[in-house]
Amino acid sequence: MTGVSLGLRTGSNGSLQQLQNGNVLKLPTLSPRLVRRPSKGSHYNPREKERVCPFICRHLGRGRVAMLLMIALGISVFVFGCFTLYKGANIPNEIEDSRSYAITRYEILKPEGVEDKSKDISYASRISSTSSKWTARPPPPPHPPASSKSKGRKKHFPTLSHQCDHFAFPPPPPAGRRRLGPRPCPVCYIPVDQAIASMPSSPSESPLLHTLTYVHDETPTKSEPHGGSDFGGYPSLEERDAAFDIKESMTLHCGFVKGSRPGRQTGFDFDEEDLLELDQYHDVIVASAIFGNYDVIQQPRNISSEAKKNIPFYMFIDQETETYMKNVSILGSSRRVGLWRIFVVRNPPYADSRRNGKIPKLLLHRIFPNVRYSIWIDGKLGLVVDPYQVLERFLWRTNATFAISRHYRRFDVFVEAEANKVAGKYENASIDHQIQFYQHHDGLTHYSKAKLPITSDVPEGCVIIREHIPITNLFTCLWFNEVDRFTSRDQLSFSTARDKIMAKVDWSINMFMDCERRNFVIQAYHRDILEHMPPPSPPAVVVRHPRLPVLPLTNRPQLKKNLRRGKGDRRSSSKRRRKVAIKLEA
Repeated sequence: MTGVSLGLRTGSNGSLQQLQNGNVLKLPTLSPRLVRRPSKGSHYNPREKERVCPFICRHLGRGRVAMLLMIALGISVFVFGCFTLYKGANIPNEIEDSRSYAITRYEILKPEGVEDKSKDISYASRISSTSSKWTARPPPPPHPPASSKSKGRKKHFPTLSHQCDHFAFPPPPPAGRRRLGPRPCPVCYIPVDQAIASMPSSPSESPLLHTLTYVHDETPTKSEPHGGSDFGGYPSLEERDAAFDIKESMTLHCGFVKGSRPGRQTGFDFDEEDLLELDQYHDVIVASAIFGNYDVIQQPRNISSEAKKNIPFYMFIDQETETYMKNVSILGSSRRVGLWRIFVVRNPPYADSRRNGKIPKLLLHRIFPNVRYSIWIDGKLGLVVDPYQVLERFLWRTNATFAISRHYRRFDVFVEAEANKVAGKYENASIDHQIQFYQHHDGLTHYSKAKLPITSDVPEGCVIIREHIPITNLFTCLWFNEVDRFTSRDQLSFSTARDKIMAKVDWSINMFMDCERRNFVIQAYHRDILEHMPPPSPPAVVVRHPRLPVLPLTNRPQLKKNLRRGKGDRRSSSKRRRKVAIKLEA
């Protein structure tokens, strides 16, 4: 036999025989080698995985394993959905840091040659309570006031004597910690007497625009299918666009198109006695409104004697709210409720109470033609800081003429529109129509860092602090016209009116942080929420029994010891009960 040799294994000792030329040759047995088993940690054993599942199924059961898998799947979907919503609704960190901590109104409007000290004054501690929490900084050397465009106006510049110069800007919250809801933050206010002294002696100059008059039309006619009203008129699209072309003298629609004067046969009418009060001159007023009996009137607090003497507090209500307040004996013949002087509105022009509330909110300069400064607060808010201190902090200290807080979370109009639709604030089709119009006709874009120093496109419009000059009057007129033309959600139209004016003239708005707003106003619940709240539970009554006198040791009665039975006694007693039960059954 030729070819490849074959190895034959015979016997039990593992010897190998080789067949060669017909003879069997026995080869010596090779000593076996020790083969080291691979360690469990160095190589993956696929049988381990096969042992895990039977182990889980054996101890938990197949039904429970399936339930655990379903729960794990549900948790994964929930976490993924929450992450998606959080990513879409919250502000990117880079924009949040820029608009919340780095940008302030003083930085935007600081005059040339004045050093930036916004970090010392914009977000500081309240003087009376939290001044020791912030690190003091040495004040920089004073700078001479630069030339200003405002003629005859006494500008206010931070000086060495200003108390708020010594408060440092608080650091941002540490990264990684879950953000809490909106909260008030410390604000530095100067004393009331110093705030009054810092009031400008003359009005601010209005850039470019000096004369502003308003359209009067006794028979307004609707010329377009969308927008307008008998109260605000029906301006065409061409008239609307022309109103943003700012000139030295302008005439435009601004509500109250009918009647001899605002409040007399115009819709949103007042009694003759109230019209005389509206014509009075005031340096500062505070105004609010409650329509549809929607809110509970809030009394201002911490108001100085000077403010109570010189600043009137005006509250506008409709007849429905007046009836309720009279029935519960809140409103009497004096038409005063605490500090508030009540004005009853007759013939409101809109069926929607919230839309009626936009009239005094945005058109205060038409209702009060002889007022320099105004603070508007929604009816659900209560003022807790003196008005002079508020004006000094947000207008006079920063040389601003219009101040409003930005939204605490949303800064993009597109995001705000979606939030309004989700919350059911208005009809979705109307919101979509308004946003699409702004996008295609006015060039509305998403907010980005390219818009800096503009810090937000979405205001928290429940507080408006303003000086009544032509440029601010123009802005609120154009803002009201947008509200009258589209939806009543004024947050959607704010940035369009603002940006179109800022593109024409050198003017801007102090959009301060919402936490600063929450420092000087406190928000209450709406009336319908308060009425459905359960009554507060009565406090727990603790009944204290009088202590018995301690008897002397010799006269103390001997108490019998409570002997505890052992386990055997318990078992025996239970056996007796079972025996008795068996006998009774027999």
